[in-house]
Order: sequence, then structure tokens, then C-alpha cells
Amino acid sequence: MSTPELSLSQIDDDISRFKSILLPLPRSHPLRPSFLHSLAQAQLCRYTLSDQKEDLDNSILHFTEVLLLPHPLTESDDDIVRILFHLTFALLRRSVEFKQSEDVTYSIEYLHYLRDQPLETSGIPHQQVTSFLVEALALQVELKSSNVIKSIEEMAILCHELLTLDNLTGFPTRAIITLARVAIEEFSLLNIGKRPLGQVIECLREAHTRLPDLQRVSFALAWSLVLRFDATFSTDDYEEATIILDSIATSDPPGDSSESYKTSASKLVTLIAYGRATSYGNPEYLEESISRFRALLGIIPLSDPLRPHFARSLANCVKMRSELFGVGGGLEEERSSTLALPSFQHLAASVAKWNVDQSQPSMQGEEFDQHLNALRSVNHLYDMADVEEAIKYCRTLLASPLTINFLKYATSWSLTILLRRRFECTNKLEYLDESIIFNRDVLKMPSAKNRHLPIASKLITSLSSRLVLLGRIDDFVEMLQLFPIAANDRHASVPDRFQFSCFWAEVMQRFGHPSASSVYDNSMSLMQDSLTFAPTLHIQHSRLVSMRNNYEKLPLDYASYQIQTGRLRKAIETLDRGRALIWSEMRGLRTSIHKLLQVDSSLANRFASVNQELESLTLSVSSSGNADDAAAQGPDGMDTFGHLVIKQRKLLEERDQLILQIKALPSFEDFLKVPHFDTLRSAASQGPVITINHSRWRSDIIIILHDSSPSLITTPDDFYERAKGLRDKLVAARDEGLDSKNYDDALSSVLEGLYDLVGQPVIERLHALNIPDRSRIWWCPTSVFCSLPFTQWVQFHQTTASNTLIDSRKSGSQGLKKPSVLLMAQPDETLPGAWEEMEVVQAVNAKVTTLIGEMATPTAVLEALQDHEFAHFVCHGTLETGKPFDASFELYGGERLTLLDIVRSQLPAAEFAFLSACHTAELTDESMSDEALHLAAAMQYCGFRSVVGTMWAMLDEDGRDLSKHFYKSVFSRREGGVPYYERSAKALRDAVKKLRRKRGMTLERWVNFVHYGA
Repeated sequence: MSTPELSLSQIDDDISRFKSILLPLPRSHPLRPSFLHSLAQAQLCRYTLSDQKEDLDNSILHFTEVLLLPHPLTESDDDIVRILFHLTFALLRRSVEFKQSEDVTYSIEYLHYLRDQPLETSGIPHQQVTSFLVEALALQVELKSSNVIKSIEEMAILCHELLTLDNLTGFPTRAIITLARVAIEEFSLLNIGKRPLGQVIECLREAHTRLPDLQRVSFALAWSLVLRFDATFSTDDYEEATIILDSIATSDPPGDSSESYKTSASKLVTLIAYGRATSYGNPEYLEESISRFRALLGIIPLSDPLRPHFARSLANCVKMRSELFGVGGGLEEERSSTLALPSFQHLAASVAKWNVDQSQPSMQGEEFDQHLNALRSVNHLYDMADVEEAIKYCRTLLASPLTINFLKYATSWSLTILLRRRFECTNKLEYLDESIIFNRDVLKMPSAKNRHLPIASKLITSLSSRLVLLGRIDDFVEMLQLFPIAANDRHASVPDRFQFSCFWAEVMQRFGHPSASSVYDNSMSLMQDSLTFAPTLHIQHSRLVSMRNNYEKLPLDYASYQIQTGRLRKAIETLDRGRALIWSEMRGLRTSIHKLLQVDSSLANRFASVNQELESLTLSVSSSGNADDAAAQGPDGMDTFGHLVIKQRKLLEERDQLILQIKALPSFEDFLKVPHFDTLRSAASQGPVITINHSRWRSDIIIILHDSSPSLITTPDDFYERAKGLRDKLVAARDEGLDSKNYDDALSSVLEGLYDLVGQPVIERLHALNIPDRSRIWWCPTSVFCSLPFTQWVQFHQTTASNTLIDSRKSGSQGLKKPSVLLMAQPDETLPGAWEEMEVVQAVNAKVTTLIGEMATPTAVLEALQDHEFAHFVCHGTLETGKPFDASFELYGGERLTLLDIVRSQLPAAEFAFLSACHTAELTDESMSDEALHLAAAMQYCGFRSVVGTMWAMLDEDGRDLSKHFYKSVFSRREGGVPYYERSAKALRDAVKKLRRKRGMTLERWVNFVHYGA
């Protein structure tokens, strides 16, 4: 309704004139309605200029009277419609100014009526009535005078109708902006009970398309999508909201309000990234959140009231990253994660006072953050007095009618933790019972939808404690129901799910539950995914070590269960699958594409390219991820490590998709499938493969044969502990020094014990199986046996896994051709016997290339290895505690050829390597035994079929003597028809025998040498 261009004095004159005309006219006079209508319009106009409520009230009163007066027959219905429209406009104006719910109700009623009338003949635009109805409904939502959701739903329908118009300027745009405002104001991240309707999002999406320059509408759409993502975790909603918010944050439209929206968009897109990072265990989500927080903190002022909240959230992300990968952030970021313990007594008193006042509808803003931070701090409470105060505070907060949904969830979860802690300190069952009750309630809450694993696992732990105390079968039944809820939580990280699944399997085996097998299968499937969760080998190994209890025990325990239930072949598959996980992962990245090239060359080349990129990334040395390193942090706030994680996750996802495509091809159904027993048994084609399962449940020795069923040797009940005792005895003696008399005595004792425990029963079984004496056998030990020496009971080899042995026997190009030898030596005053060892190798009946001293740089050695089948290293070997990839050969001038350098190489012509250096087949302290992360295994990985290495430090003169006898045997004409690399195991056995006869030879010197491979 437009206002005439009149001055206030002119309007005053009109009002006086209309009043004087109306004064003598009776209600029945035919002209009274017309003059009364004019008076009402004049008073409404004067209110617009004077803001006197009396004018507005009188206007409404007079418009109403006009409608109630008898109208002359000459007056059309259009005039009545116009009068009703003016009355509705006045009521709506009073609703806006003075928030009277009765006015809103009448306005909506009249507008509904008007929308059903033929407005065109009255000169009233239909879109104006619709727009006014949207505004009236918005007021009804604001005043909570009716069903809020129903009102918003109707607003969305009306706006959608307006969006069908060709021209959206004026009233349609005004209505859409009103809907956007209501969406932003009404729906809240803090109150999970209020979520935007699908109709609202669809309407705002269309409006955003039609009116892309209206930032309020774009922001409202993004806001609504964020809220729906918070409820449903829809990836599409997240991506759409992020695109819109990033567009607003980087836009540059004129006006002060645009800056406000830019800042708000930057904050909201950062919060949604944080919500996704804390709701899912995906590392790439965490890296995006860290980068967005850093970028945001770089643009908002220090005075921003939300800055401390953003800093704490960033600190939480950095802490999560550190827990996942051992990679931190900046020092300032780390400091921000420290929370001072609050005064729970003071907080409880403030809540009690607040309950009495109740002047505000719910807790908001800083007050909400204060209580939420207090609840988060309960994890750090161990003093019982503090625990008691925190319990009282939580009970007060939970009882408050003003506590919003998410805070109720956080409070109930805190009570779960605190009451459990109280039970642990007092052993009073009532605390445990109440903790369980709260725990159950939390699990049912909407806010728990993305935290089923931690919540359900806490409940399982409490039920387990009560089961031990009371033996209630109901508690065990409830645990059975909870296990899959926790294990199948897709919001949890793969490592967390893996660890929980291992615990689940242990419980099922302990209770003899029939589901144990399927639970173990689930754990095994998660094991490799948990490994590749980390981007680089260094971090993968660190994670392996941090979770070694599960990684080491899972395959051994599952195999013991399979043996117990009569599935020996499956146990062999499990044991092979659980060994050398890192080497298995890396071999998978070098999978042959030869057959695939013949079927789909494009797919094969893409698969090879992705594998190559992943291998390069995995073998990279990751950045510290320290935010204080300005060079490492880009303008987007993402550091080098963050980019590394993002790239790895994209490559892994693409690789998984490519594998699915490959498996869909005919004859490729088993591509990269876990090897079946029939494949693994081929490892025994040249002699039995003996694996030892060392499990707390039961331990067994298994002899794998090529042409018959595997043979099981059961072990005595004390086998498990005796084996650990042998390992501990050897390690303790080594700490005293290899040249000590105690070590030689301990080693002798360990060898005798090992023979009694393993050697004798194996030899007896081999005889029973009619395996000829002096036959070749391969040892595939597990657990503590990886650290124990298997000596000359028979002609022996070792292998990290059956698959490795199978790969080492694949046909190559060399055949029976005499190999060329690369001799790399670093003789110095600390290796006086190296010169003589060099002379021995140079005298062999083969072409020998020598790299010595400064000629033997890491690059030169790796390049020369490409052109030689045999390699012989004479130098120092070094280990780095807890850093297996830093194990190295010492070269000239302090340079080193590291295990990682070797792994990066591919040597298709390589056949045999003799590593005459200390520690080349030794595991570093704090490394996992079953992973076989040593230099000898690295040489195997990069292509060598057979490797001779050392289990500890060696004497340099032993290298000379052993080499002399070794190469004499390898190049003997008596071995004609046998590939040279396959002669290496027998040659080592013969050379060690001769070394033992040397005067003054000690046990630890000749036991030291070990053979890996074919």
C-alpha cells in the first residue's frame, strides 16, 4: 500500500475535514462508508509520518467499521476487497511494530481470504498479497503464536509459488528474503530438535539459482544445508553448502552488509568442516578442518568474541592429528588445547539461579560454551572430591528445564564417565548401575548418532564389569547386542574400529560364542585398511607399534581358533595374511599388470600410474606438519602434511574404484584377492614350509607340504611361556654384550631350548612324513620366534611370508647364465678384514664390478645394482632404535644407503645379495617382529630372490672366511642345472660348517648368518 506524497499538515487537514463530514452522517447514510474509508487511509498515512500508535489504532478501527457498515448497492465487491486489503495492511503494520499476536492471526486469516479473490479487478497485485502473507507467517513464527513448523512450511510453499513468476523484483524478492531471514533465525545448531524442512531448502535452492546476488538468500540456503548435514551427514548437503559459503566468503559485492556475510560465511564453512572432521574418522576431513581454522584465524580480528572458541577447536583438531599420526601443529595451537578445570560448585549455583529466573527461553552463546567446556573437562578429573562436585553440577544442569538438547547429551555422557570413575575408586555397585543407566540413555539420544563406537564400547565395558561381579546373563546378552552397533559405526576411524573389533573377537573366543569366526574375519579385513590409514611408511610403522598388541595377536589368535575348530588350511591363510603387513602393502603397489594389458591397456596403465603415485607418496618422508613453519603452510592454511594426506586419500579412493573395474573383467574376479591355501602351498614346491603359531590360546607348529595335506604338531601347554622365556633370556644376555661369556652361554642354552621346543618335534615329524634327510626346508616363524636363531638342524632358509617365497621363485630372464657381481666395499681401520674379503669376492669365477670408498655413493650403488644379478656388500651396518627405515649401510664420508633408499628401487635383474655387514637381518628395538623390517627383507622387496644377512653384529674376518667357502660352493660345477641364486642356501650351510671348525670360533659368530628366500 503506497503512501500519498502529502505533507503532515495536509494530512491533518484531510483528517479534520473527513471527521467534520462524518460527524452528522448516520450509520445508514450511503456516503458514510466512503468518507470513513478515506479517514482510515488518512490516519494510516499520518502514522507513517508521525509514528503515533493512536493513528494506527484508529485507522484499524475505522477500516473495520467500514466493512461492518451497510454498503450501497452501487458499490462493487472489488471495493470491499480493497477495503479488506487496507485493513489487513494496517493490522500487519501494527503486528510488525508492536508484536501483537492477535493482529497476526487476523492478518493471516484475511490474507488467506484475499488470495482466493479475483484481485486483478481490484487493482491489487496477487504477488503483493502473497508477500504480505509470507511476512505475517514470519511474524507468527517469531511470536510462537501458532505451529512454527507448519507456518514455515506454508512460507516455503508461498515463496515457491512466487518463484514461478518471470519478474521477481519487488514483492517476490521481499518475501524470499523474509523466508531466508526466518530460516537463519529459527533453526539452530544448538537445538537438534529444530531442523529445516525439505521444502525450505528446495525453495531457497531455487531462489539462490534465480537470485544469485542476494547474499542473505544464499547464506540462508547454506545455513539450512549445514543444519541438515548436522542431522543426516549427507555428503551432498556438505558439498553444496561448502561451495555456496566459499563463494560468499570470496565475493566482493558493494555494501557493508556484504562484509558481514563474508565473515559469517567463513566462520560457518569452518564450523561445518570441523563438524565433519569430528563426526567422521577420515583423516582428510581433519586436515581440511585444520586448514580452514588456520585461514579463519588469519582474517578475523583478535577482538572477535568467537576467536577463543575457534582457537580451542583448532587445538582439538591438532590434538586429534597428533593422536592419529604423531604429527602436531604449532606451539600456540597446542597451548590452546589446555583447559583449566572449572569451579563446578560455582557453575551449579549459577544454573540453580538461572532456573529461578528463566527470563530467556534457552541457554545460548558464551554461557553454552562455558558449560560445554566444563563438561569436556571431566575426562581430566581423578581427584574424588572434584569428581563428586562435578557429579552434583551435572545433576543440576540436567534437571534444568532450560538446558538444550545437545547439552543434555553432553551432561548425560559426563555423568556416565564420572559415575564409572566413582565406581572404580569405591567398588560400590550403585555407581556402576547408575553409570550404565545414563550410558544407555546417551546411546539413544539423537546427538549420539555419530559416536556409537565410543558410547557403546563404554557401555560394554561397564556391563562386562558387572558381569564379572554378578554373573548376570542379561548383561552378556546386552553386550552381544551392543558389539555390532559399535563395530559397524561408520563415523569412527578405521583404526578405532579395528581395535574395537579385536576386543570383540577376544570376548567371543573367551566365551566360546559361535560368532567368533565372523568377528575375527571382520577384524582381519580392517587390519590392512587400518595400516594404510596413515600416509607414509614411517607413520604406518609408528601406528603399528602403538597398536602392536592387536596387530601382533590378532592373526595368531584367530589362527589358534581356526585350528581349534578343525580349519587348519584357513589357519595357514590367516597366518600368512597377518605377517609382514607393510611389505604386503608395498608389494600390492607393484602388482604386475602384464595380463591386464592384454585385456584393457587403458585400465592397466591407469592402475599402474596410481600405484606408482601411491608408492612414491608412501615412501616420502613426511613433514612435521608444524604450523610455525611458515614455508610449510600455504595461503589456504594447509601445511605440507595436510596436502600429503589429501592426496593419499584421493589416490586410495581412485585405486579402489579401479580394482572394482578390474575385478568386473572376465577371469579377473580374484584380482588382488587374499591368497587361497592352494596358492600358498606352492611355496613348498622345493621343500616343506614350517610355520610356528605362538598364541596365548594355543600354540602349534604347522608343516606345509606341496603335494599333501598340511601336518599339525600340537605343542605342550607350557610352549607359549617357554618360547617367551627363550626370547627374554637371549635379549637380556645381548644387553651385556655379544663378546661376553654370559652371552655365549645364554645363546647355547637358548639353542638347546629351541631345539627341544621346536627342532626335535619338527625333525621327528619330517621323518614320519618320509621327508629325506638334508632336504631343504623354509622356516616361517611368528611372534617371539622371529627373534630366535634357527640353526643347522637341516638345510634351512627363512622367509617373511609364504607369498614372499612364491614371488622369489617366479621365473626371471637370467636362468642358468652365470651372474655378474657388484662388490660394494668400505674398508677402513675399523674393518681391517674388508680388504681380504674384497680379494675373495674379486677372485670368484664371474664378472665382478667394484665400487669402493668415495666411488660408492648411494646413487652410484643403486644405479650399479640395476645391472648386476649378484651383490656383495662389505661395510658397516647400523640400526636406529625404533626407526627401522633408517637402518643403513655406512658409505664413504658418513653417507648412508638406508633401508628406505633400497625400498624405493626396483631391480628386475637382481637374484642374490650377500650382506656382509652388522645387523642386516636384525630387527630394531621397538619394532614389530612379524613385520621383518630389516635390510635383508628390503633387498628381497626390491627384487633379490635370495639374501644372506646377519642377526646381530659380526666380526669382519668372519665375512672373509665365510665368503671364501660360500662362493666356492655357489660357483661349483657340481651344482650344474641349478640357478645360481638357488645354490645360496646350501652354500651358506656348507660355509657355516667350515667356519665352525675354525679355531677359537664362538657360537654367536657362526649362528649369526641367516638365509632368506629361494
